[in-house]
Amino acid sequence: MRRSALSSCLSAAFATALLPLSAPLAGAAPEADPFEYVALGDSYASGLGTGEYLPESGDCRRSELAYPSLAASEVGADSFSFVACAGAKTEGVRTEQVTALSESTDVVTVSVGGNDAGFGPVVTTCATQDEQSCDQAISEAETYIVEQLPELLDDTYDAIAAAAPSARVAVVGYPRLFETGPCLSPLTSFERQRLNEAADTLNRVTGERARGAGFSFVDVTEEFTGHGVCGAQPWINGLSYPTEESYHPNAAGHEQGFLPSVSEVFSGAVV
Repeated sequence: MRRSALSSCLSAAFATALLPLSAPLAGAAPEADPFEYVALGDSYASGLGTGEYLPESGDCRRSELAYPSLAASEVGADSFSFVACAGAKTEGVRTEQVTALSESTDVVTVSVGGNDAGFGPVVTTCATQDEQSCDQAISEAETYIVEQLPELLDDTYDAIAAAAPSARVAVVGYPRLFETGPCLSPLTSFERQRLNEAADTLNRVTGERARGAGFSFVDVTEEFTGHGVCGAQPWINGLSYPTEESYHPNAAGHEQGFLPSVSEVFSGAVV
């Protein structure tokens, strides 16, 4: 009986010793999957206007001072793909930038639509021509936003959803560019007000299409209020050199205007 008991104990001991060394200990927590964040969009996402750009980004003008870079650092993203590009339109996001997405992507931010509506040329018209020409250019852009942009946004959002089916997607809106009080500016108060109205139209349409796609919409209008061009502490550049940085958020705009609201996306607070 003693030999039998000893034999049983030794057998159990050897069996335990032969278990794979990689077997997890009972109660050990499984390793978390890497957190993957992808930032898509145009110059308002890339960081044009901050004055400091990643050399390898070329004409896309991506910056470590832009809100996507700041957000990725803040949340400690394990993987951060920053593919937003100055000048991007919906087609570029849909056909080029979405290749950065995958089934393992956790969060996506995207800002696009302003270039489709021709906001850059419109601002140039307002800065160089009379109020009537400015008003006409803005009205044409607003008509485009209402009548043609929705389908382009829908197609773009569908492409994002298909490429990153498990991701939380947030569409980031545009700030109003101007304060409308007295100001040393090539733009009159009327022109600045009309451009702000066009930004509101763009945000309204973009927000509707984003929510229709099941995405979140990040409206930064309130955050930038008082900090537009002509404000006491502007977070948006006025007429600048190089001129491509004109009327784009500066570093403070990305850190204090965009980042607080975008950060809420990662906690699921934005709906």
